[in-house]
Amino acid sequence: MSEITLTAHPDRLTKVTSILVTQARPTDEKSPYFELERRYNVKVDFRPFIEIQGVAFKDFRKQKINILEHTAIIFTSRNAVDHFFRICKEARIEVPADMKYFCITEQTSNYLQKYIVIRKRKIFTGTKTAAELLELIKKHKTEKFLFPCSDKRRSDIPEFMGTNDLHLTEAVMYETASSDLSDLESVFYDVIAFFSPSGIKSLFHNFPDFKQNKTRIAAFGPTTAKAVTEADLILDIQAPLPNAPSMTGALELYIKKANSL
Repeated sequence: MSEITLTAHPDRLTKVTSILVTQARPTDEKSPYFELERRYNVKVDFRPFIEIQGVAFKDFRKQKINILEHTAIIFTSRNAVDHFFRICKEARIEVPADMKYFCITEQTSNYLQKYIVIRKRKIFTGTKTAAELLELIKKHKTEKFLFPCSDKRRSDIPEFMGTNDLHLTEAVMYETASSDLSDLESVFYDVIAFFSPSGIKSLFHNFPDFKQNKTRIAAFGPTTAKAVTEADLILDIQAPLPNAPSMTGALELYIKKANSL
């Protein structure tokens, strides 16, 4: 394994002065992206390449899911929380006080207070990953779990539930769509950082004739990296790495090397 990435191309290791992060701008001014910007004098812009759109209630009804038949809800994002309670409101469903909530992170569980009084509810929280959440779920085999998700959800939770003979109903409550990026048509960045296969799909949806040329591509996670290579793009920066568990960490390693040449 290379110090920087599994797939670094030495002839493409040129100075980085601008980075496009394909996510929303962080609200925390202490975000490591801003530290990266200050420390290495690079311009970091943020632009979500995908949009979340709620499934219309009439379309949700076609899934023939009875929310009140379930005793526990699995939340893996704030989007899932928002759209679950939206659907409940539109269906005029009052969620029972004894409903259990399994949240992937503390941030997600804290977000529940937007809709419920969390100190009066049974909430189980993972740390950072789905694997940690699944260990909690495994201790509650008698529950009937509902999994609010998008049309492009990861497969780890459904596969785990099936393997461990746990009751799970997937409820598609929101969808992932490509953002309109037409204003970026004539804009060039040294690095574009992607976080999901949907981001790559959005790139080519907006720019079918996109040519990578000297633009370096960064990808977070194996599925994103696979989407990059399947799109015949060169993967220059890959995260996470043992010495760089975050996208900002991988970008910093690359910048240190590229900008010192």
